Order: sequence, then structure tokens, then C-alpha cells
Amino acid sequence: MTASANSMARTPVADALTAQAPVADIRICGWVRTRRDAKGFSFLEINDGSCLANIQCIVDETLPAYAVIKDVNTGAAVEVRGALVESPGKGQKWELRAATLTLLGGADAETYPLQKKRHSDEFLRTIAHLRARTNKFGAAFRIRSEAAYAIHEFFRERGFFHVHTPILTGSDCEGAGEMFRVTTLPASGSAVPPSGNRFEADFFGKECNLTVSGQLEAEALAMGLGKVYTFGPTFRAENSNTARHAAEFWMIEPEFAFADLTDDMELAEAMTRTVVARVLERCAADIELFDRFVDNGLVDRLRTIADQPFARVSYREAIELLKASGKKFDYPVSFGLDLQTEHERFLAEEHFGKPVIVYNYPKSIKAFYMRLNDNNETVAAMDVLVPRIGELIGGSQREERLDVLEARIREMGQNPDDYWWYLDLRRFGSVPHAGFGLGFERLLMLLTGIANIRDVVPFPRTPGNLEF
Repeated sequence: MTASANSMARTPVADALTAQAPVADIRICGWVRTRRDAKGFSFLEINDGSCLANIQCIVDETLPAYAVIKDVNTGAAVEVRGALVESPGKGQKWELRAATLTLLGGADAETYPLQKKRHSDEFLRTIAHLRARTNKFGAAFRIRSEAAYAIHEFFRERGFFHVHTPILTGSDCEGAGEMFRVTTLPASGSAVPPSGNRFEADFFGKECNLTVSGQLEAEALAMGLGKVYTFGPTFRAENSNTARHAAEFWMIEPEFAFADLTDDMELAEAMTRTVVARVLERCAADIELFDRFVDNGLVDRLRTIADQPFARVSYREAIELLKASGKKFDYPVSFGLDLQTEHERFLAEEHFGKPVIVYNYPKSIKAFYMRLNDNNETVAAMDVLVPRIGELIGGSQREERLDVLEARIREMGQNPDDYWWYLDLRRFGSVPHAGFGLGFERLLMLLTGIANIRDVVPFPRTPGNLEF
């Protein structure tokens, strides 16, 4: 029998293991985790990636194709057709009694790198094309999928439209300058034209970069659609090899009109709590794996996030709490300095013991588009800080006043002419509006307890690493 000739639909292992009754004829496809031979038959543990658990398959030597069993090693892909029956063994409700066994793709026992032992995360990064077959990374990427789905559900339920914003951009939303340049010019030997514009001969006739944020374009769409969100890849050329930074990452960025800072904080809290609750419910076995082997106490921490309202303090109050803590920090604490991860984690983990939203930051440490408060010292910005991660979400009420926005752009050393269309939104029917950015990978680190961003991204892009 060949797979192409088999018209019976494949049953995912997850569905087989949760069946309500025996099934006389079922087809399972997957990869062999282990093979154990006994007198007259063999036991195969098969996993297809649909769930954490394997299904046990018993292959009797009376099968016509039993001779192929010698080639069914760990890592091999097989198709098994047979009966799903109650298992006499402990810890499993069902097992598969094979009627036919087909080897779809062999795996050399001597060179297959995923053996039945614990491999280090560092080693598994070198074989990222195979690590989804491990328990840990299979669970991580299933959680990633479920979290993405929950985010789309959340915004759809609240009337937000999913929009797509450009990846190629001529704007620097953050003003940090750490952007990847995109060019069709030769790597060397291109002369500067008489106009002085060295990008004149380039594809767009001006400097082009990979986006660090879709926020500015999302604001424009919110000014016509009311409530929108983006969910896409963003890029930052920050030469950092920390466990928290990657060159390519995914951002969720809602923007909504007729909204202020309070609306923004409420949306960010509701989204976080809703997504955590849904992942806890839908990925219980995968979350339990991380609680047992990666981050003991994870489940309780996630339940606290899902069940309890977040704390809220102003930036000024947060600074005073940090000063009064008696704790010695590596970085100084004073008004006007940005909060570091150690400060954020102290507030979320030790002082409040749950997520906290810090708002009204000094304008000197925030971006040009954040609304200037009446004191001319702070902006209507907010950050959501969570245990073990620090900053999870950053957002603000956006500056809707044309004259103030132009002045802020100049203060940041940028040219208002480059943002003519963004300023037009303030010229033609400007309204109060707000939004935030959620780093998807940081949310996944929160959900799994994984400490390194490289291990929640299937194929991480970091300085010096462009494999796969």
C-alpha cells in the first residue's frame, strides 16, 4: 500500500487520543519517537505534532510488511492503518493495533540527531529545522499558534479590522535609526550623483528600510475605519546578543479613534488577560510541560494574570516606589531616566506581585507621536509590565494637535516634510486616538517561561545568525 493510494483521511494523533469510543479502521501518520521490539511484535511511539502525547502502535510480526520494521528507526515517518482499541497499559486510554505499516521516509539511526535524551537549547538551535519534533519546541510552537489565534479572536470580537501595513518604508517610526536598509544599488562603486542624493538611482529614489513598526500607517487607517490592528513582522538592526532581542520579530499594533490613554490601558489589559486565559484553557498539556520542566510556578502565575486586575501607577509614583524599596539596583533610579528591566521586574514581581501599568512618562524618553500632557513635562504613554519579562506592551494616546506634533518631530531631530501624510491626519478631521505595540515573542516568553527569545521563534534572526 502507498500513501497516495490510500483515500482514507488521516486522523491526527490528538483526535485519536481523545476518541470517545473504539474505531475499527483508522489511519495515523507521524514520526517515530521510539521503537521497542519484543518477541513476535514491536511497539512504536508515534507523534504527528498535533499534541504533546504520542500514540502507541503495536505491530504484529504476522503483518505482510512486517519485515520493514527493521528500517523504522527513531525519526522515521510512517503510516499506520488499523484499529483504535482500549489500552491495557497505564497512562494511556487508547492504542493502535496495526493492520498495515508503510514506511514513508526512513531516518538513519547513526546520524539522526534527536535521540531519546535531553538536548540543550543551544544544541537544538543548531538544528532548528528539526527541533519542532521535540516535546519542548513542539509545545512552544503550538502555543505560538494558539496565542496568535486568540489575538485575532480578541480584536474581531471587539470590532477591530485586521489591516496590513508596509514592510518596506521610508519612515523611522521609533526615531532610533536602528533599521535595516533595503537597496538595489551595487555593494560598492556607486558614485554620489550631482544632486547629492545618493539614493537617486536606487529602486525607490530615496532611502528604504525594513519597518520597525506599522503604527503610523495603522493610525491613518484608523482615521477611516475607526478601529484597526496589525499583526506582522518588524525588524530592528540592533547589534544586541541578549536573550530579549532579535533582528526579526512580530508585533501586534492596534490603533483606535475617539480614544484616550485610559481606553488604551483598558484595551491592553483586556487583551493580555484574555489571551492568557484562552491559551491556559486550550493548551493545558503544553503549558503543564513548561511548568514542570522549564519554569516551576508558571501555571499559577498565568492564572493570576488572567484572573486579577492589573495595578496602575504613574511613572512618578513608580520612581518613588523604586527609591523607597531599599533595593540596590545596577542602574540608578531618578525622574527622567527610562526604567530598566530590573526596575520593571521589581515592580511586577516583588512590589505588586502581578502585572502593573506605568503611565505618564517624561517626554524626553518617549517618541514624538505621544500626546504631550498639559504639564509639558510628560506624555500620555503607558507600559504594561509583567513578572519575569518586564515590559510586555508599550503604548500611548497619540498626539492629535498639528502644531504640537510638528514641534515634537523637530525636537527629535527629524524633518516634518518626511511625515507630510502623517501630519495631514491632523489637518483633516483630527480626533483623539490611541494605540499600543505588543511584542509577540515577549508574550510567548510569558506564556511558556522560556527565557531566551531565540527559543520562541522557529528560525531566529540574531546578529551573525542567518541560518535556515
